[in-house]
Amino acid sequence: MSSGRGLSNDLATLWLQTPVVIAIRLQQMWMDALTGNVNAAEMNRMVSEKMMAAAESAVAVNAAMMQQGFAALTSAGATSQRSIVDAVTHAAIKPYSKRVRSNARRLSK
Repeated sequence: MSSGRGLSNDLATLWLQTPVVIAIRLQQMWMDALTGNVNAAEMNRMVSEKMMAAAESAVAVNAAMMQQGFAALTSAGATSQRSIVDAVTHAAIKPYSKRVRSNARRLSK
């Protein structure tokens, strides 16, 4: 089972670092537009990362739901609904927060 702390950290990452990544990318696009350059690699990376994160999130959610279902069957109802929801939510959010953290590090250099 996932901890609440991991979910909280991933949600905080999305809340705090996502606007920073968006701002840096918008600034880069604006400068590219002013200079007439197009950074096609970064544009492609933005789209492909989102598609990969969505696919990874879907797989992780399905795996977490199966794992929580088996845990609920074997523990005879000892797991709370809150912990099940937290585990599935964490599985859904983790791929996005991982990419946001890596993009924030990479783009802020």
